[in-house]
Amino acid sequence: MQIETITTSPYNDQNPGTSGLRKKVKVFQQPNYLENFVQAIFDSLPDRIGKTLVLGGDGRYFNLSAIQTIIKIAAANGFSGLIIGQGGLLSTPAASNLIRKYNAFGGLILSASHNPGGPDEDFGIKYNAGNGGPAPEKDTVQFYQRSQIIDRYYIADIDNVDLDKIGDLQIDDFKITIIDPVTDYAELMQSIFDFDLLKQSISSGYITLLFDAMHAITGPYAKRILVDILGASPESIINAQPLEDFGGHHPDPNLAHAHELAAKMFSADAPTFGAASDGDGDRNMITGSQIFVTPSDSLAIMAANAQLIPAYAKGLNGVARSMPTSQAVDRVAAHYNIPCFETPTGWKFFGNLMDAGKITLCGEESFGTGSTHVREKDGLWAILFWLNLIARKRQPVADIVHEHWQKFGRDIYCRHDYEAIDNDTANGIIAQLRAQLPSLPGQTFGEYVVKYADEFSYHDSVDGSISKNQGIRIGFEDGSRIVFRLSGTGTVGATLRIYLEKFEPDPAQHDQDAGIALAELIELAEHFCQVKQRTGRNEPNVIT
Repeated sequence: MQIETITTSPYNDQNPGTSGLRKKVKVFQQPNYLENFVQAIFDSLPDRIGKTLVLGGDGRYFNLSAIQTIIKIAAANGFSGLIIGQGGLLSTPAASNLIRKYNAFGGLILSASHNPGGPDEDFGIKYNAGNGGPAPEKDTVQFYQRSQIIDRYYIADIDNVDLDKIGDLQIDDFKITIIDPVTDYAELMQSIFDFDLLKQSISSGYITLLFDAMHAITGPYAKRILVDILGASPESIINAQPLEDFGGHHPDPNLAHAHELAAKMFSADAPTFGAASDGDGDRNMITGSQIFVTPSDSLAIMAANAQLIPAYAKGLNGVARSMPTSQAVDRVAAHYNIPCFETPTGWKFFGNLMDAGKITLCGEESFGTGSTHVREKDGLWAILFWLNLIARKRQPVADIVHEHWQKFGRDIYCRHDYEAIDNDTANGIIAQLRAQLPSLPGQTFGEYVVKYADEFSYHDSVDGSISKNQGIRIGFEDGSRIVFRLSGTGTVGATLRIYLEKFEPDPAQHDQDAGIALAELIELAEHFCQVKQRTGRNEPNVIT
């Protein structure tokens, strides 16, 4: 195998965020841009020689081209082999499972998650470590630092690989294994859930379902598991074919973007259960007939009922949520006397807690839930969890939700996203909020009295690291909260996320519309941050 050394120059914008490096496709198509970043990762992994990597992505535009380049760079950098999903496809949780199952050194996942795809849209790449989870911050810092001084990369002079042909390909000492992307993941799901009960519930008609794959990666996974194994009708899955541009849609599983599913679930002939997943398969949206389940409520309900699922029958070691996620799961943890951790946004923080045996279940308000079965959030796992729950409890989704509220109270919750804000404006908003924090405690705003106002900082009890500046929190005496945070998942400008939460213990008030119940908090949020005034916008881009 001939190895070439290519001279290159650094790009100054290759700083990976919480979910890797995400940029427009045209940025990644610049000369040596992808090559530089991949080589920077490999240069930061001195123990890579003779090791195996997992490689795959969500099928978005530039996925296939990037994989061919990465194969050649990996071959030139001393890896012994690659495990690649057929067609270059792997969902993010499936990739995590493969790393763990086959004891791989790590993996490269090509995705921009729920961001749109296509020649003019987004692409991304992230490195997952040997535990199957996203690289910790100490590693991503090294990747970035290396990218700033890189002056060469190594690449093997080999032919492109036929990614559609399952089997092994040996090139000198370098072994490429092309595998079915679904098989190992499907086997894992069968080890967690009661598939016999699910088959019976579906075949009897007790459970009818509709799953929206959003023309993203989970189409093949859903067809194999829900249709071929569990016996749901093929019509139960819509938008099942992965497309490079996701059919021109935004593969983000929420009521705004999964509108076809939402329309069906709130129609007169809605099925029992509806769900959607995102671009790379790690997020989920849960609905029932005439009801949408917020991700925060979903996490809490899963935690409260986990012992009904075979894999969690012995109970949970603990639970965790990201800081902006509602406090609903905290109430469940307190009731069952199990630990509950509050972390920054980013799955790597959960991974540390799982590796240490401190938690079993975790989730984020951004439509992500997961458990110790992998080290990523997992969309189809969450969907199967809910299906197993419905089958065991013999209740429709709405009844399960209302029963939970009766027992624990309802955390009325909403998130407002202001997308693609000019970076200077966004940073100005955060600076203005930060300046107000010392004077807010004790102040009264209408019916709300400020109990605390701070900027969230997290001390990792496992590795001792401290993560600062993780979001502005304003908490009130009655338990309500407003949280402000700039998101790192977009590729244009900044996204300001405003999280609003109010606890309602009175069952007579549980069916309130969130927008009405949170109206005063919404006005207070604008009072504090002035995002509408500063941007000239009348409303958020997305409300979830």
